[in-house]
Amino acid sequence: MKNVFLALLSLLFVLPAFTQTDRKARTILDEVSAKTKAYKTIRIEFTYKMENKAQNINDSFKGVLISKGEYYKLSFSGQEIFSNGKTVWTYLKDANEVQINNVSKEDDSFTPNNLLSSYNENFKARLLEENSKQQVIELIPVQKKNFNKVRVTIERARKIVSSITIFDKNGSTYTYTVNKFETDLPFTDSMFVFKTSEHPGVEEIDMR
Repeated sequence: MKNVFLALLSLLFVLPAFTQTDRKARTILDEVSAKTKAYKTIRIEFTYKMENKAQNINDSFKGVLISKGEYYKLSFSGQEIFSNGKTVWTYLKDANEVQINNVSKEDDSFTPNNLLSSYNENFKARLLEENSKQQVIELIPVQKKNFNKVRVTIERARKIVSSITIFDKNGSTYTYTVNKFETDLPFTDSMFVFKTSEHPGVEEIDMR
């Protein structure tokens, strides 16, 4: 679930390239991507929901993401994930434990300025809906993936992603909804580094 969740967040920052796309959908996505990448910092309050009706699953939680270039801090469901572009710290509050890893170069790694560059290269995109408030675009993977499609809803006035839903092949849907979107706040680089001194007795598990 964590990898799917991080992939959802990635879509907010840099939208993918496409092999087959209707022209209007591509123009919209290019505008959103260019505007988002121009912000110095971003802070988002969000709701994440995972639903599978056949299995009677309906889970959700709220969280906060702050980003500055390749730096980010993600707080959700009793976890805090810090990254300074080189190191990732995953802090589990209940266990008072932090896992330390190098930033992954794998295709499913999450960095706000890198939308899974190889993973999301080949999509068909089409504009599903458009009105005065929002635009809805559907992304279909050309190559076989573990999901069928992604639906991206864009707030038309501000040209920001307001929600993303992944439709998994097992019948699950994973939805990320933006509740608050703030930009160009004064975040210092030190905010994206886990500080042991602020967590007395924390157990460090170095997995590098």
